Amino acid sequence: MKKITVFLNAVMAGVCIGIGGAAFLSIENKVVGALFFTVGLFVIVTFGYNLYTGKVCYVFDNKPSYLLDVALIWLGNLAGTAAVGYALRATRVSSVAERAADMCEAKLSDGLLSIFILSLFCNMLIFIAVDGFKNNQHQVGKYLSLFLGVAVFILCGFEHCVANMFYFSVANVWSLRTLGYLAVMTVGNAVGGWIMPLARRAVTAMSKGE
Repeated sequence: MKKITVFLNAVMAGVCIGIGGAAFLSIENKVVGALFFTVGLFVIVTFGYNLYTGKVCYVFDNKPSYLLDVALIWLGNLAGTAAVGYALRATRVSSVAERAADMCEAKLSDGLLSIFILSLFCNMLIFIAVDGFKNNQHQVGKYLSLFLGVAVFILCGFEHCVANMFYFSVANVWSLRTLGYLAVMTVGNAVGGWIMPLARRAVTAMSKGE
């Protein structure tokens, strides 16, 4: 039952990211679109849904069995984002698919090293957003970390594997090549999400050793 709950909460997180992605695609102004995309992560953290890019940051704080949860979360996120993407294709706002298609073309014509690096930087910002919301003692700080972390990764063009699941779906560009790129984004997000937690552990360990 617990695994089913983990998966369903991941599906809902995917739906939230899909809605945020739809908002971003619907707004011409990139800065405004980046801010409104944040609605996805805002709902996820306030409702306690499971997002791969957030949960993968805490792999080293949990037992090895947590890796199964992370895998289920990735699959749930894929299901949720795909549901939103393909549902939108059947509506009057299906025009967002055209903008998504242009974005996807740029992503899928990029080099894999570039994709990995952009994915790594993305999840450094996601960790700042999620961990800041979780641990910042100031209410304003909690929400600033959330909104700035997400908006900045979008404005910088960094790669978020779950957001891209939505873009690939609404643009309907799935292929073996797309899956390969998504795998690189997934690994890049994981590595990026581990950098700051591991650095913090190392600093803490060195401080205790002094």
